Amino acid sequence: MYSARLLDHFQNPRNVGELPPPAVTVEVSNPVCGDILRLSVEFRDGRVAEARYKTRGCTASIAAGSALTEWLIGRTPPEVAAIRSADIEDAVGGLGAESKHAAVLAVKAARAAARGTRERVWRPAAGVDARPT
Repeated sequence: MYSARLLDHFQNPRNVGELPPPAVTVEVSNPVCGDILRLSVEFRDGRVAEARYKTRGCTASIAAGSALTEWLIGRTPPEVAAIRSADIEDAVGGLGAESKHAAVLAVKAARAAARGTRERVWRPAAGVDARPT
């Protein structure tokens, strides 16, 4: 059973789409279930000014992407890099054991975006299927 907050993010997703350059855009996937999350983040004055996402995946992954974009706004790259799965789980009102992969996918995307901003060169995270777009 999904929480009311998760269902709200699923039924009324926030910040869907992509941002044009100079936004950092990353794509990560879960090779086990096949979910894919594409995240675009634009930093201005050292903080996330805008974030957009596209997800191909389950209900929980779509909701986690939506919640992630809201969580990101106003954060610095080090704050983004420090995101935890628990942050996303809290943002959607909790996840069952079968859906925790959605929070992990969101965290991988956020950390990849933070790395992309610091380095200005795309390098996929170790062990993560992530490609620049």
